[in-house]
Amino acid sequence: MSQWRVTLRAFSVGRSYYVGHMALLVISGPSNAGPGEREQMLELASQHLEKTGVAREQVVRIDVPGRGAGEAGEGAVRAELEPMIPLLQSGSLFSEPEGLELVDAQSMQKAEVETLTELLESADLGSTHVVIVSAGAVPKALANIAKGRGSTITVKKMWERQASQWLNAEARERDLDLDKGASDALLQRFGTDTASMGRALDQLEEFEGKITSQLVLDRFKNRPDEPPWQITDAVGKGDVGTALRRLSDFLVHGHPLVYLAALEGDLKRRALAAAAPDQETFKVWVGGRSSDRQLARFWSQRGRVRESSLRRAQEALVRADRVIKTQPEEMHRVTLERLTVAMCRWYG
Repeated sequence: MSQWRVTLRAFSVGRSYYVGHMALLVISGPSNAGPGEREQMLELASQHLEKTGVAREQVVRIDVPGRGAGEAGEGAVRAELEPMIPLLQSGSLFSEPEGLELVDAQSMQKAEVETLTELLESADLGSTHVVIVSAGAVPKALANIAKGRGSTITVKKMWERQASQWLNAEARERDLDLDKGASDALLQRFGTDTASMGRALDQLEEFEGKITSQLVLDRFKNRPDEPPWQITDAVGKGDVGTALRRLSDFLVHGHPLVYLAALEGDLKRRALAAAAPDQETFKVWVGGRSSDRQLARFWSQRGRVRESSLRRAQEALVRADRVIKTQPEEMHRVTLERLTVAMCRWYG
């Protein structure tokens, strides 16, 4: 896998990432990890166990149930997590290295974290290799154990720019001849889901010659799970075509009220930027709810949108909210599309 940022003690080897021979590895990713980020975390876990000499059949994988789910165990941990106790207490009985792969550690309960921490403090990590995979920050106690007895990898959230770089690298690796339109079409169909995009590239390897955008669009019909900020970003640029396409993708997976909330938050920041006497005051008014990059963008655009346009946008949002909450679903899409087109005009 290419173009992924890995931090702390990890270092890259070719197209993979390998962390020495440390017997304890904690892999943490974004809390809103998508299929691409999740596949990358699991791939890193598999690579680490393979490099440490653990045979696949000697790995015990435990998928931690979500909070409030799972079966009650005999002790402090749920039944699904109980196999980790004898494995970490006794180690290998036949002098062969064994592995524990604990996935979705962010869902562990307090008592389970305490039990695992106690086990890791006394475990023979020379014979039992442990990989902990977490979507989001791992509990502090486990992070401290990793600092002392192991290593940590952080997989960053992938944005569309990184997905484009990943796609270019994978196409070269597979010797695929993609024209510019085909690359854009793949990103349009899959967004940042590099896991699904990788499977699409596997299928495209059967074609000879140049792969065109039309071929991609005809063959793959899925829609990416778009975050709302990508739509508001297109709206801010006045890009009607992109905004409507992203809105269509979003509505496959998301709720109209979530989109309206994103537009409302965007409008609020624009209004605060227009009213603030200086940039520092604007930052205080926003209250740290946006990144520095977002704040700089809103501040730089403060003089571009007229006050009358902001008022019209607010009124349109109120009307759209009323339609979504009171009218049949057949009205929702056309209402949101009209609102999006109008806001592109007012902002752009």
